Amino acid sequence: MGRAGKALKQVLEKYGITQNRLAVTMGVGRSNVHRWVYEITDPVAEAVLQIRDGLKAINPDAAAEFIQLYLNAPSPDGEQS
Repeated sequence: MGRAGKALKQVLEKYGITQNRLAVTMGVGRSNVHRWVYEITDPVAEAVLQIRDGLKAINPDAAAEFIQLYLNAPSPDGEQS
C-alpha cells in the first residue's frame, strides 16, 4: 500500500499544494485526499487519473512528477520496478 500516497505527498509538499486545494479541484472531499496522502487507503485506478488531472489543473509540472513517481516508485525491497 502507499505508492500513490507517497508520490502524492511528495508532490504536494514540493509544489506547495494543499490537500484542500487538490480536493476542491478534483471535486472530492478533503478527507479522501488526506487518506491517500497518509496511506490510510490507496486510491483506485480511476482516482489516480483524477489526481493527475487535478494536479494538472493546478500545476502541470506537479502532475507530470506525480505520475513519474507513481510509475517509477521503488519497490519495498528498494529496487526500481
